[in-house]
Amino acid sequence: MADGVYAYLQLPGGWCLSNSGIVASPDGAVVVDTLATESRNRRLVAAVDGLAPGSRRTVVNTHFHGDHHFGNHMFGPQAMIIAHERARIEMDEAGLALTQLWPEVEWGDVRVTLPSVTFSDRLQLHIGDRAAELIHLGPAHTTNDAVVWLPQDKILFAGDIVLSGATPFNLMGSVEGALRVIGELAQFGAETVVCGHGPLTGPEVFEQTIAYLTWIQRLAAEGSADGIGPLEAARRAELGDFAGLIDSERLVGNLYRAYAEQGAEPRDGDLGAPLDVIAAFDDMVSYNDGQVPECLA
Repeated sequence: MADGVYAYLQLPGGWCLSNSGIVASPDGAVVVDTLATESRNRRLVAAVDGLAPGSRRTVVNTHFHGDHHFGNHMFGPQAMIIAHERARIEMDEAGLALTQLWPEVEWGDVRVTLPSVTFSDRLQLHIGDRAAELIHLGPAHTTNDAVVWLPQDKILFAGDIVLSGATPFNLMGSVEGALRVIGELAQFGAETVVCGHGPLTGPEVFEQTIAYLTWIQRLAAEGSADGIGPLEAARRAELGDFAGLIDSERLVGNLYRAYAEQGAEPRDGDLGAPLDVIAAFDDMVSYNDGQVPECLA
């Protein structure tokens, strides 16, 4: 994407098939997110070693979900691992629970290796002569999302705040918060956006995601007014412009979050408060005709 800046893409980008990023310098590399399984992480490590033969490795986790950090340990005990302060807490709490959702996946040697460095709002890294800004703007995909912004290259590693070709997922974050965060990201001036899942894209992904989340809020308002729950609201919804997005069952989880945020004020500090994720996932399975969503890890 630029000299020494690479997107490591795993397409099409469905459940647990996530992307990574590599920013190389003469003495090492910064890796944006590790992957879900041992075999996928071994290939990532080989790619990083081929692009940046120096010994220094820094790993940035964009949030607490395991498909973005299960390979941290594979960069060795000397690697510096960085994430938002809340991500460290939730990584520890979640453990390897993701593997239990899809026991048929060959996860291999995956571990929870917690960040050794955390930050609250912003942190700047210097990679050779390149500055990288780690920024947390508030609840969105989760409560602990961080983006990596390379201002001189106009490249944004957005984590799962925006997804390319896949349905957004805000059950463990905030629909209202995501709209605010994405609005701010759109002002950065990014020309290239590496989403947490899906193909490389540009700033158009911000407008597309805002349109989807605004639609979610409208469905939630209508469903709430009609006295029906998130699953019923999802079943009666016409996907329309969003029918081409993979993992459409996430609609149900997003409606769970949007229902919970009905009437939330812009300064409401409870955005991202815990919901019953198991109940929401069960309803996602029901929406998906009783089939557990396919994990592509």
